[in-house]
Amino acid sequence: MAKLSRWFPETETHPTPFQLAMMVLSFLSVIVVLVLTFAKVDEETRRLLLIIDFSICMIFLSYFFLNLFRAENKLQYFQHNWIDLVASIPAIEPLRLARLFQILRVIRLIRMTHSLIIPMMKQRRQATLASLLVAMVTILTFSSVLMLIVESGVPDANIHTAEDAIWWALVTISTVGYGDFYPVSTAGHVIGAVVIICGVSFFGVISGYMASIFIAPDESEKLELQSEEIKCELKMAIDRMEQNQNLLLAEINHLREEIREGKEDPRP
Repeated sequence: MAKLSRWFPETETHPTPFQLAMMVLSFLSVIVVLVLTFAKVDEETRRLLLIIDFSICMIFLSYFFLNLFRAENKLQYFQHNWIDLVASIPAIEPLRLARLFQILRVIRLIRMTHSLIIPMMKQRRQATLASLLVAMVTILTFSSVLMLIVESGVPDANIHTAEDAIWWALVTISTVGYGDFYPVSTAGHVIGAVVIICGVSFFGVISGYMASIFIAPDESEKLELQSEEIKCELKMAIDRMEQNQNLLLAEINHLREEIREGKEDPRP
């Protein structure tokens, strides 16, 4: 148990939506690393996967250092979560030996599976932001990789490099549609249609989220209102108790006076 607690420390009792987001991104990163390691892909697809892996690692590093900055005991946080830092080393060519540490991403995935969906749904705003982050990275990853694969070698195709595929994915998911890069194959058209639908849904969720920020009351405001209501109810209850206590005291004093009068003036 001591060894397990060393590798899987319980640093948080309440899972957050961003923990689940990092878990999903870790799973996606493991897939990318496995493809880079064992699959035979062309040079441009390999470069695209390296760019995606580097981007995901930057998200991991940003999340780690943000939590480190917010931690009260930074040394203790680093001791408990150093594995997240090591597992976030990008799988870029100058760091070939560092790919041995990619297996630690699987450990990250295992140690974060204790997260539960129901407690996280209570944090709706964080869950929305985490879902948007995961959806954006996932859509960009699969759409750009698939488009580069299906368009390679097709006559009159204009998506040839990793940068072209990423730019096409960004433009398509944002539904801007500059038209500088576009698919020409049937499979590319299908992928583009799916990305467009996902993009419309994606930005629809963003619009709803932004509207909820300005329209719906903030969680702190809700808690403040609830606390004020509880205080008012408690004050009213205390006032009623004091009134009842005063009435009881008055009745007790009245009974005492009657008893005292009865003793002082006994009847024959």
